[in-house]
Amino acid sequence: MRETAYAKINLALHVRAREADGYHRIETLFAFCEDGDAVTAEPAEALSLTVTGPFAEALAGEGDNLVLRAARAVGARSAITLDKRLPVAAGLGGGSADAAAVLRLFGGTMEAAGTLGADVPACLLSRTARGEGRGDEIEPVEIPGLTGTPVLLVNPDIPLTTAAVFRGWGGIDRGPLGLDWEAGRNDLEASARALVPEIGVVLESLSGARLARMSGSGATCFGLYDSEADRDVDCERITARNPGWWLSQTRLR
Repeated sequence: MRETAYAKINLALHVRAREADGYHRIETLFAFCEDGDAVTAEPAEALSLTVTGPFAEALAGEGDNLVLRAARAVGARSAITLDKRLPVAAGLGGGSADAAAVLRLFGGTMEAAGTLGADVPACLLSRTARGEGRGDEIEPVEIPGLTGTPVLLVNPDIPLTTAAVFRGWGGIDRGPLGLDWEAGRNDLEASARALVPEIGVVLESLSGARLARMSGSGATCFGLYDSEADRDVDCERITARNPGWWLSQTRLR
């Protein structure tokens, strides 16, 4: 059995409040790319996990992770292989998407997804959805013309932890996320840029996009394009100037 752990982006992310328990109340619009990590599972006597792929080393030495927790939540007895193609701590929902892929393989529920993390329910759905609360209160939405939109994902090869970025949020509620998501914003960008100034360079490099924004808590940024040709021109130019950066040419699901 094989399942794609689709890369998540936040088309907009508004932070409305910091709660007493330290979590944050947000309003966001999730969207998902056609590409991501790959999860495969084969029958076995006991649960096991092997991590391969270009970003496998970033997960080396983990005694436990969301993939194994998801597998245990559905009682899976399988040899699971995670082909880690997305950078870690990158604002793409990687760990949550991986866990969600395991749940889809074994018929896991939204209730199980909710026990694993705030982004896991949206990643289990893996289609455009509005998220509220901690991001785990989700409602699918239809946005005409969004499916198939060419996307360029760019990360300066610098990991950025979600907790650190949320700690740096300024505490000012700048208003709700309305229907016009393109007029929205990512309220975590200022905090993320203070930690990784290269994010500003990444956003400026997406000059051919009709919209460029940071995803989640960063440091990955995305550009949405009117055509694959426009996207590919930006990709070629950015790669030539920044050979150490990670890029992915994809489309929205």
